[in-house]
Amino acid sequence: MGYPALTLNKACRRARQIALPVYFLFPLVMMLQTLVGVALADNAAFDLIGPKIDVRVQRAGVTLPIAEVPSLQGGDRLWVHPDLPDSQSVRYLMVVVFLRGATNPPPDSWFTRVETWSKPAHDEGIFVIVPEEAEEALVFLAPETGGAFSTLRTAVRGKPGAFVRASQDLVQASLDRERLEKYLDAVREISASDPEQLKTRTTLLARSLNIRLDQQCFDKPTSQQAPCLTQNTDQLVLDDAHSQSMITTLTSGPSSDLLAQLSSTPNARSGYYSPYVGAIVDVARILSTAHTAQYQYIPALALPERDELNLRLNNPPSFRNPKSVIVIGLPPVHPAPVPPLRAVDPAQVLCAGKPLLLLPAEGAPLAFATDLAHSFVLHVDAKSGPGTGPGINLPAKPDPMQGGFLIETQALQSADLDGEITGILRGSWGFHPFDGPHYRLRTSRPVHWIVASKDASALIVGREDTLHLQSPDACCVSAVKLRFNNELGKDGKGKDEQAKQLETEWKSSKPDELEVKVPLQKAEAGSVTMLIRKFGLKDADEIPLHTYAEAGRLDSFSIHAGDANGILKGTRLDHVDSLEVNGMHFKPTTLTRANQQDELKLSTQEADVKSKLHPGDSIVVQATLKDGRILDLTSQVEALRPSVSVLSRSVQLDQTSSPSTVRLGSNDELPQDARLNFFLKTEVPEAFTSTEKIEVATADESFRVLLSFKDGNLTLQDSKTVFAVLDPMKLLGPSAFGALKFRPVTADGTDGDWQPLVDLVRVPTLKAIHCAPAPEKQCTLNGDKLFLIDSVSADADFSNSVAVPEGFGEDALAIPPPKGKTLYIKLRDDPGTVDTATLPLLTAQQ
Repeated sequence: MGYPALTLNKACRRARQIALPVYFLFPLVMMLQTLVGVALADNAAFDLIGPKIDVRVQRAGVTLPIAEVPSLQGGDRLWVHPDLPDSQSVRYLMVVVFLRGATNPPPDSWFTRVETWSKPAHDEGIFVIVPEEAEEALVFLAPETGGAFSTLRTAVRGKPGAFVRASQDLVQASLDRERLEKYLDAVREISASDPEQLKTRTTLLARSLNIRLDQQCFDKPTSQQAPCLTQNTDQLVLDDAHSQSMITTLTSGPSSDLLAQLSSTPNARSGYYSPYVGAIVDVARILSTAHTAQYQYIPALALPERDELNLRLNNPPSFRNPKSVIVIGLPPVHPAPVPPLRAVDPAQVLCAGKPLLLLPAEGAPLAFATDLAHSFVLHVDAKSGPGTGPGINLPAKPDPMQGGFLIETQALQSADLDGEITGILRGSWGFHPFDGPHYRLRTSRPVHWIVASKDASALIVGREDTLHLQSPDACCVSAVKLRFNNELGKDGKGKDEQAKQLETEWKSSKPDELEVKVPLQKAEAGSVTMLIRKFGLKDADEIPLHTYAEAGRLDSFSIHAGDANGILKGTRLDHVDSLEVNGMHFKPTTLTRANQQDELKLSTQEADVKSKLHPGDSIVVQATLKDGRILDLTSQVEALRPSVSVLSRSVQLDQTSSPSTVRLGSNDELPQDARLNFFLKTEVPEAFTSTEKIEVATADESFRVLLSFKDGNLTLQDSKTVFAVLDPMKLLGPSAFGALKFRPVTADGTDGDWQPLVDLVRVPTLKAIHCAPAPEKQCTLNGDKLFLIDSVSADADFSNSVAVPEGFGEDALAIPPPKGKTLYIKLRDDPGTVDTATLPLLTAQQ
């Protein structure tokens, strides 16, 4: 084969043996990488179908097909049968040879010559006993020449190490090729039968067989995914420590130590250095050293199926000198370690009641790709049952596309199993039984399900919610439905007979927990029942639940020390029925909404509320909704709110304007064009601060103003007393009227209680009373803005009054004849107070 036959792993071992410095090793590796890449184009395919050889192995009276034998041992009786067609035109000489090490040539008796064209060999095969000191076994198929047998024997005895290593690498390459073939066949099957599941199934397949999976293939269109996953086959097979540990090497370490390391580096990712390809290159190089003028040796991969060894060649055999000798490796002659199967998740609990149970497993690709591990069963201890002995053995089938072993559990249904049990995956590794991973199994029982505390009120109509249900039997759930108890049946017979049932989406998020997505987009609030069906049980577990309208949100609750009422802020506070604050009961009083937020005022009648709440105290708030749900909130008692009292007040009229003809009937009335002077004394805090303000507003708070020291509307008399001035026309405008209130406001925005201040009234301008002479006795009241009057009367009890209609815009109003110059009027801004007006009384002649 020339230069390219020298491979990286051999070169690097050779470098270590002769102590080459590391800086010499790397250029050598890079050069060989290029050379090997050229060679593999013609030598790595192994796509030529060769002849078949049947092999069975007998040990201690037990016979197994070669596909179930991972290794041979001294004393084994081999049955070897060349399965050549009757029409075979070239006579093949078959030689079975056993090797005993690289430095110890085998004796002549370890070579068995078989003339495949002879009737006994062709029809019945031959039996060969494995020598006690043998380490490897090979089969040669060579075109018959006069000295074929002696030539082959001389070649093996002359270079036993070459054939020892060739045997090891051929077995390694065959095992890796079986993994590759299993993967490729499965991907094609999935692509043809269920392309939508290609990613899920192929991911499990690659985990089972230890195959490199290119995730970028799943970004392609569906029709292109399978071709992408099966291209570059020389890059797919990953290192498998178990199969390598089965193969003894000439030097220390497994055969692909260096190859496995290089395959993870950027420069070696061309795909020429997978364990499979590396072993092939090793065999090609080794066998090339044994070429003679008469024979050349070509490797064959042996892919067993039961007792058949199906041979795959990478070069067509030559029947001219040098003729081609096909070299076939048999299992090594030494104990092989059992497959290191392990459970994917040892903590996972599986349901023994499932008709078809999957035991997830990984770590041993040969258990999925070959028949070397066989006769798998799941062993379960049971008190009694259909099985014999102390337990039940259920056949187990490896399924790499599902990532584990499939178990039919019908035999467990009548067994006496209690709660959680342990199952052991057992099998045979060649002739020897072995125990695999342990699995936790549960049987279905009617149980009580616990709703997670955080989800107790989670089912809100109009949306999809998630519910977490806890039970040891979560792994055995087969279906989850929701029954709406308030739905009538189609026949109208009642709510419970044919209540509506809805499928839900669910998964077992933990060994003892079920996560259920409950679709309530079109549901109504009310009682519902969760129906949980489990494998092996006829009746479903029922969980009574309740769905709710959206509860809204509690944002904050504020209450000041000394107060009997507080403010709850949030959304949908109209659903709040009551509030508990540190054991004190509050009831809603007023609900308002501002800035997309509800504000609910609540008050309590408990007399000791002022003594129970102190500034800075932490409080726990529990809001009970009208549907019974309880929402929690934590808060803190705020400081005492500011408080002031009125010491005195007086009205100062505008001296620059003519005096009004209207005399107000109450000291609580303030003309709009007058000024109110009032003194306030602080109660909380102990002294006024320079930043404190007094807010004055109308009853509906549509007009308001802040009186401050800075604006000159507040003046300190002393630290506890302030003189305040209110000019309503200037500060509130001409449209403000009615009862005015005030409250103190601190710099941080904390305000005190509203207190009544004065009634602001707008006063019309009245000029005179004009009366016609008798007998008409008709009079009119003349003036400006008469619409500010509510009613006019000639006597104080308003027994004979005239109401001013709404929208009255005249300057004269017909009134009853007055008894003198005094009229009694009620202003529209304060109709509860009787005011008087003294006006000139004029007759028609005047």
